[in-house]
Amino acid sequence: MRRHGVSPVTVSRAIGQLAAEGRVVTRPGSGAFVAPRLSHGQDAPDLSWQTVALGDRTVDEGPVSVLLGSAPEGVVPLTGGYLRPGLRPDRQLAAAAARAVRRPDAWAMPPLAGLPELRRWFATQAGGEVTAADALIVSGGQAALTHAFRALAAPGTPVLVETPTYPGALAAARAAGLRATAVPMDRDGVRPDLLAEAFAVTGARVFFCQPTLHNPTGATLPPARREQVLQVARAAGAFVVEDDFARYLTPQPPPTLASMDRHGTVVHIGSLTKILSPSMRVAAVIARGPAAHRLRASQLVESFFVARPLQETALEFVGSPAWQRHLSAVHAEIAARRDVLAAALAAHLPAAEPHLLPAGGMHLWVRLPAETDETALVEAARRNGVLVSPGRMYYPSEPPGPRLRLTHLAAAHPAELREGVRRLAEALNGLRA
Repeated sequence: MRRHGVSPVTVSRAIGQLAAEGRVVTRPGSGAFVAPRLSHGQDAPDLSWQTVALGDRTVDEGPVSVLLGSAPEGVVPLTGGYLRPGLRPDRQLAAAAARAVRRPDAWAMPPLAGLPELRRWFATQAGGEVTAADALIVSGGQAALTHAFRALAAPGTPVLVETPTYPGALAAARAAGLRATAVPMDRDGVRPDLLAEAFAVTGARVFFCQPTLHNPTGATLPPARREQVLQVARAAGAFVVEDDFARYLTPQPPPTLASMDRHGTVVHIGSLTKILSPSMRVAAVIARGPAAHRLRASQLVESFFVARPLQETALEFVGSPAWQRHLSAVHAEIAARRDVLAAALAAHLPAAEPHLLPAGGMHLWVRLPAETDETALVEAARRNGVLVSPGRMYYPSEPPGPRLRLTHLAAAHPAELREGVRRLAEALNGLRA
């Protein structure tokens, strides 16, 4: 402190930084000591050989880790993908878990495809002629995507995706060795004419989509266009992977693509994670024919089955009165917060134009003025105490312009939501100055 003329806090932070870098070792009650120097002689480990052995395929966890990160204290989160504490039914889930583990055989090995009652429930949610025999219980929607991409497409082949699209799907496709090819959307979702052209040009046999409350745009495919998408896929001899992640985030979800399909074209993914808790890693993959067999084999080889207590808890909760009460509460909160976010944007950031106001979901997809440096704005917003999702990571190829995804369910309350937009506007104005 005397030598550098700094405060005790600065010294403490400096020592903490040095400890994090491995340069010093702190011992409570004794002090801080210079860490032992590592020998760089012949005995030092050399891991560089792995670069050659692993080849040129990479697994990019960056976008997913960004979406799963939590906001530091004092920072307003306008990004996220799960219900915040207070909206989650934590107490009711705990009660359901307590009842579930008292069931006979709660800790025994479950049927490999999942509990029959839970498979039947997911089949009923998908609708149409879907039966429990078509459903496979897996560990969350992200695991379902990974299984689907690996089972349905060979490494090195193309997979069609909406543009923009969910970054976790892009990461899973690339990890499976697939090439993501973009198919444009409008306010009603993917364009069937361009989907048909993409199938013809690429020879792809898989199309990934989120037809209900698409992430990030919020678009929902109308019934007529759903039929068109299925017709296009059937003509191409291709699968449609329907990620129905947001079915419970709207009071009136439309019929699923799976309910409209009689020929095994659709591989449907339904999940409880978004509506309940990030730790409720329970989802179902619904498929028919040889594809269903391959998906079951993939699940078995990779992880055997989903832990039975988690399946029992999910079944207990969705069969209780708490399920419908929770849905009603979340739907009301979504509508209120969406309107607060839209009003705050109109008041503080009129240059940011929402793509549409969806009837549910967690986000608004916002177009920024063309001259905006998206990367610089995201960083300036972070420094100004608000976190937002950059649009660039939602595109499999070059984006058409600067975009942001703004989440309204992550903030603690509507006042914090408005404050987050104010800070974002302040950051944008600072870039213009």
